[in-house]
Amino acid sequence: MLTKLTSSLLGGLAICLAGAAHAALPIQHWQTANGTQVYFVESRGLPLLDISVEFDAGARRDTPAQSGLASLTARTLSLGASSLTEETISRRLADAGAQLAASFEPDRAGMTLRTLSSERERSQSLDLLAKVLQQPDFPEAAIEREKARTIANLKEEDTQPGPIGEKAFYAALYGAHPYGLPGSGKVETLAELQRQDVAAFYRRHYVAETAVISLVGDISRAQAEAVAGQLSAGLPRAAAPLPALPGIAPPARGETLRIAHPASQSHILLGTPGMSRSDPDYFALYIGNHILGGGGFSSRLTEEVREKRGLAYSVYSYFLPLAQPGPFQIGLQTRQEQAQQALDIVRATLERFVAEGPTQDELRHAKQNIGGGFPLRIDSNKKILGYLSLIGFYRLPLNYLDEFVNKVEKVTLAEVKDAFKRRIDPERMVTVIVGGDDQK
Repeated sequence: MLTKLTSSLLGGLAICLAGAAHAALPIQHWQTANGTQVYFVESRGLPLLDISVEFDAGARRDTPAQSGLASLTARTLSLGASSLTEETISRRLADAGAQLAASFEPDRAGMTLRTLSSERERSQSLDLLAKVLQQPDFPEAAIEREKARTIANLKEEDTQPGPIGEKAFYAALYGAHPYGLPGSGKVETLAELQRQDVAAFYRRHYVAETAVISLVGDISRAQAEAVAGQLSAGLPRAAAPLPALPGIAPPARGETLRIAHPASQSHILLGTPGMSRSDPDYFALYIGNHILGGGGFSSRLTEEVREKRGLAYSVYSYFLPLAQPGPFQIGLQTRQEQAQQALDIVRATLERFVAEGPTQDELRHAKQNIGGGFPLRIDSNKKILGYLSLIGFYRLPLNYLDEFVNKVEKVTLAEVKDAFKRRIDPERMVTVIVGGDDQK
C-alpha cells in the first residue's frame, strides 16, 4: 500500500483534473528503437508513476484447441522471472511500496505497475517489471497451480446461471471467431496445456513490435524515454506478423436459446455484433445506447421494464467496442414466470427505438449527462493511464479525450436514428434465456 500518500493530496488531484477536463490533455507520443509505441502524460501532482505495457496477446489469440492459453500466460507472467521466485518478486515490490498486476481483455494483455516516483523505489520497481516482461520463467509449479485454480472456478461457473448465459451468448453470437471462446478457457483445454505452450505463446505475442507502453506520473520526458527504453529493449522480437483474424458478420437470422436451470430467476441476454473502436458510427451509437439502456434510471429500458411494470430490478444495454465489432448486449434478470413478458417488453422497446429513434429531449439530456460526467473519466492518474493504453493499442487520435465531449455535442438526432437502423436489426438478435425446466 502507498501509505505515504494522504487523502488530501488525492482529493486535490481530483479537483485539479476535474477542472482541467475540458482543457487539452498533453499526451506525448514516440516510438522506441525496436518499434514499441510509447504514450506519456507528465503529472506532477503526486509522487507516483503509473505504467502499463500491453501486447496483442488477449483472448482473441486463443484457438479452440488451446482455449485459455492467453489468459494463463498473462496470469503466470509475474510468478517467477530472471531466476527470482514469486515470493522474492512480491517481497521486493512490497519493499518499494509498488503494485504489479496482470491486465487481460479480449484484444490485449500485459502488466501494470504503480510505483513511487522517488529514485530508489522507481528503480527497484522498474527493474522487476523489466524482468517480468523480458525474462519470465513460467515455473511449472505456478502454471499447474493456476491451471487447477482456474479449472475449479470454471466448474463452479458451470453451475451458475449468469456465467452459463454469458458463455452461451458469446458462442452463439461469434461462432468460430475467437471472440466466441471463453476468456478463461475451458476445463478440457486447460487440462491439456503445458509449460512449453505458455512459453511459446509468450515468445510469439509478447513482442516489441506490438507493445504499447503508457506512462502517467511524476517524471520528465527524458526520464520517460529512459523508462520506455528499459522496458522495451529486452522484449522478444516478432518472427513474423500475427495472423489476421476472420471477419465478423451479424447473424443471418434471429436465434433463441433456452437453457434449463433451477435458479428462481431467469437470466436473459440478447444482442448482436455491435461496433469496433474505430467505428465511424461510434458516437451516434454511444449516445443512442445511453438513451436506450446505458443511462441508468433515465433510460428507456429501465422506464419500460422496471418503473412501469416492475419486471426487473435492473435492465441494461451496452456496446463493447473492440478491434473488431464487439457485442451490443441487453441483459436483465427476472422471475421465471414473467420471463417471457419481460423479454417481450424489451424487444418491443428496442424495436420502437430502432424504428423511431430518440426524442430531442432525450438527446439533450443524454448529452448533458455524458458531458457533465466526463471530468470523472480522467480524475486520477490510473484513469488517464487506462485511456492512454486504449488510445495506444487501438491507434486512436492523440486528441481523442480532448475532442470527446465536442463529438458528443455534434451528434444529431438523425445520426442516432440512422446508425441504429443500419446497425441493429431486432429481427436478427441472439437471445439466451437461462432458467426454468423446459426448452420451449
